[in-house]
Amino acid sequence: MYIPKFNRVEDQPVAVAFMRANPFAILVSNHEDTPFATHLPVIVAEANRQIIVRAHVAKSNPHWKMLEQKDSLLIFHGPHAYISPAIYEIHESVPTWNYATVHAYGRGKILPADTDKHQVLAELISQFDSSYLSQWNSFDEQYRSRMLNHIVAFEIPVTRIEAKFKLSQNRTKAEQENVIQALGASPDSAISGVADLMRERGLGAK
Repeated sequence: MYIPKFNRVEDQPVAVAFMRANPFAILVSNHEDTPFATHLPVIVAEANRQIIVRAHVAKSNPHWKMLEQKDSLLIFHGPHAYISPAIYEIHESVPTWNYATVHAYGRGKILPADTDKHQVLAELISQFDSSYLSQWNSFDEQYRSRMLNHIVAFEIPVTRIEAKFKLSQNRTKAEQENVIQALGASPDSAISGVADLMRERGLGAK
């Protein structure tokens, strides 16, 4: 990914926090030299600075067959917004787009055991709908086994990570503040979220 120096985030905890805050990722792998993508919710775990992403796909989705062959790419995408040149103080300005994203690379490992599948599902349910966990555990064992037979669980130890926060860092503090005020007034959370992220990163005049 092309990342100008002022847009690059080197702090791994910041990147991991962003990944966890935006866990609906795009998984991209190569299939006969053609990119193959799947959109899926993931768990982002970390131990001793090693990031591990866990998830599952339907067994009918051929993507799982590609994971152990070569490195895959996980794209975590966050808030984004069009930036009008009318916001800037300098008349000779052009439109752009502010956004934040993290790219994580690694080779997948299939987790074939039912115990592993149970663990991945428990982690996903706990993260996205913890109230459902007791319901899932109450189901007949035969039903749960049948459901588990329809999925393939996997993990990807991340070997390389790229984080890009394009948030008007190359503009003046006054212009950054104009961007924050304009985007923050939007009822669309994808747009106002850019203003929140800019403020978190210490941009703007305040």
